[in-house]
Amino acid sequence: MSAQLRSVMPAVPPSAGVAAPTPFKVYTQRDLERIEALSRLTPEQRFEMKVVSSVLPFRVNQYVIDELIDWKNVPDDPMFQLTFPQRGMLAPEHYDRIAELVRSGAGKEEMERAVGAVRHELNPHPADQMALNMPRDEHGNRLEGMQHKYRETVLFFPSQGQTCHSYCTFCFRWAQFVGDKELRIAASEAETLHAYLRQHTEVTDLLFTGGDPMVMKTRHLRDYLEPMLAPEYDHIQTIRIGTKALTFWPHRFLDAEDADDLIRLLERMVDGGKHVAIMAHYNHWKELDTDVARAAIRRVRATGAVIRAQGPLIAHINDDPAVWARLWRDEVKLGIVPYYMFVERDTGARNYFEVPLVRAWEIYREAMQQVSGLARTARGPSMSASPGKVEVQGVTEIGGEKVFVLRFIQGRNPEWVQRPFFAKFDPEATWFDDLEPAFGEEKWFWEDEYAAIREEKLGQAA
Repeated sequence: MSAQLRSVMPAVPPSAGVAAPTPFKVYTQRDLERIEALSRLTPEQRFEMKVVSSVLPFRVNQYVIDELIDWKNVPDDPMFQLTFPQRGMLAPEHYDRIAELVRSGAGKEEMERAVGAVRHELNPHPADQMALNMPRDEHGNRLEGMQHKYRETVLFFPSQGQTCHSYCTFCFRWAQFVGDKELRIAASEAETLHAYLRQHTEVTDLLFTGGDPMVMKTRHLRDYLEPMLAPEYDHIQTIRIGTKALTFWPHRFLDAEDADDLIRLLERMVDGGKHVAIMAHYNHWKELDTDVARAAIRRVRATGAVIRAQGPLIAHINDDPAVWARLWRDEVKLGIVPYYMFVERDTGARNYFEVPLVRAWEIYREAMQQVSGLARTARGPSMSASPGKVEVQGVTEIGGEKVFVLRFIQGRNPEWVQRPFFAKFDPEATWFDDLEPAFGEEKWFWEDEYAAIREEKLGQAA
């Protein structure tokens, strides 16, 4: 939307029709006993939360507690499952190890050693993201806080955005939030990012991620974004901002201290010729169902930015085609573009949240059958594996063999993209690494080339 058109639009207060904001109040693991709503749970349930949150990150705010969770339906409520720790998120042996230390009042050092050992068994950096995805400068130095896995897209992890308004219990970036510097990806140098982009004109898309960039003050975000309007960055066509703020703190876009500054910044980027895409993470239609959430969506869309919605299919939260169908229908109604259905990654609490690939495909297919063409823009189920984004296109029988039909939506080599390939059918498989090539093939068509790419990257890191 042009600045001229916006100037003649009737002025509407950003929070028109919305109740006064709940003060932004955050609770972490140390504050579990202070969350009044948890008094409804048994002492055993509260103890289990304390144990699990000693290993996996926990952060929730008052808006989520008051507006999104149906406390009459706890612990089964999907938004409760999304934000509060559950015993099943740790393997029994891990849970028992930490629970015993909590019961015995173990000292800080002993607890930290045990917790650290458990975390390192949870695959904190899946898909080779630390080893293979981080780019290097002209001197061979690794550029911390950036990833450049696919030719057209660079991911940037600003240090000011390395937290979230609340944490998703399934988050594949959980290692960012546990206070271990060795597990973090973050950068604070805007010039490092800008210099890299000037040198790599093949990049068209810049994705700000985290954590959540929308926890940053607008002035920090402006330092990263506004230089992109200079002519030397004309090759950067799209600015993407990955965020859960539209769910966890929609007031960020309405009446937060610098909300107006943020809206003006988005307008400037759009008016400057950039496609601004807010990559919103939605897991359940409940996240769209409050007045303040819908007001925030309207205000963001009025800047000319496009909101695209993505999220994983996860047990206990949205492993139901009716949930996805309603989510996609509500998104389209609100002007949001359904973008991706992901498969839960092989990290953290995956055993609690994972769904067999065949069931994921069935849920995707059955949900698609319930929506119009405008909602069928959502791709999936998609696995962000080390070789690339692999989509499960279906299950079929070829030459008497039951197989998964797969394709790359993105690949480390763009030549792999959109080329179909086949895996043996495995009803128990939950991730790409569980699959084997079909028809007696010993290797995937891309396997030798991927091995060479991996060896070269690891050699550079040595």
